[in-house]
Amino acid sequence: MICKIADKIINVMAEIMGLIGSILILYCMTFGVTDVFLRYALNSASQWIGASIQAAMVLIACMGGAYALKHGSFIKLDLFYEKFSARKKAICDIITSTLTFAFLGVLIWKGVDAALMSIKFNQTTPTSIPIPIYPVKTAIPLAACVVLLIVTQQFMRDVKTVVKGSKKQ
Repeated sequence: MICKIADKIINVMAEIMGLIGSILILYCMTFGVTDVFLRYALNSASQWIGASIQAAMVLIACMGGAYALKHGSFIKLDLFYEKFSARKKAICDIITSTLTFAFLGVLIWKGVDAALMSIKFNQTTPTSIPIPIYPVKTAIPLAACVVLLIVTQQFMRDVKTVVKGSKKQ
């Protein structure tokens, strides 16, 4: 019962992150075109659009990464993997997930350090219009925690497939 609730919560978080990522893509497109129009048509460059788009692109990677992982949208080398049985695929996924756990552990650890430092110093962009950087730096380890939950969820499914021989979802 608790596992099903946790699965639903993780799924909802991934969907929300995907929605946020898609909204940020629209933001980048809209303001990117606006910036080009202001710069070339009106000869009036923006002082804040470029920095805000850079921050939005970092957030797109954070949000979109969790969503893409949840939906299996990352590109894989299926040359051999596609022909494997469900059990063999699960074994390969378990082996590679150890590297993923290590990467996410370091990303969370160092990301929290960077976010706390950024908050402590109230870090902003070095532009004439200072935009706070600490919200973006805080979002990185938070998104990594959600990705860790998704990877753990998939890891548990793979272990179940290896042990019980059930079909992989």
